[in-house]
Amino acid sequence: MKGIFSVLVENKAGVLSKTAGLFARRGFNIDSLAVGETDDRDISSMTIISTGDERIMEQIEKQLNKKIDVIKVRRFARFADGVSVPYIHAGGKIGVLVNLAADVDVTEIGKNVAMQIAALNPRFWDKSQVTEDVLAEEKKIALALMDSDPKMAAKPAQVKEKIVMGKLNKFYAENCLLQQAFVKDGDVSVEQYMNNAAKALGGKVSFNTAVRF
Repeated sequence: MKGIFSVLVENKAGVLSKTAGLFARRGFNIDSLAVGETDDRDISSMTIISTGDERIMEQIEKQLNKKIDVIKVRRFARFADGVSVPYIHAGGKIGVLVNLAADVDVTEIGKNVAMQIAALNPRFWDKSQVTEDVLAEEKKIALALMDSDPKMAAKPAQVKEKIVMGKLNKFYAENCLLQQAFVKDGDVSVEQYMNNAAKALGGKVSFNTAVRF
């Protein structure tokens, strides 16, 4: 199990080393530790990703809350199943934990998907998650735009419907992670990248979920 902790600490010298020392003394595993700025110059934001069972996660949170320099501790996510891959972006300002189902080592795939999430912050993971009310609103907007254009307003209803479907596909490509163009290769979607990369490794991979903070 991997857990993500966001910790607000007093911006003092030695806080990072003290925290790392705490983990070392207690035998906690640190996968990633980064410190970033906040809007308050006297406070820094520390992002910690650690591996362990639920008892370990509770101990980490308890020990962090005991530290004098710590102002607030928040545990964002923990995934018990699948393969969890962490990624810290922009010096700790953005963190992502991706959870995949795979039968091969997908560390690099997970980091690339996490980078995509950090950079573009998609509203949905997959187009199947887009709710009916969101789709209805997008269709309404598309039809209203056509009706306001004299050339488009005169087109048959069947033609308008095809245009609306095209608009929805564009919406998916802009707002749904797996349908987005992969940032490192715009010729394939994120889902296609994952499948191709896993196939090259001799296995399969699927996206479970992720958290961005």
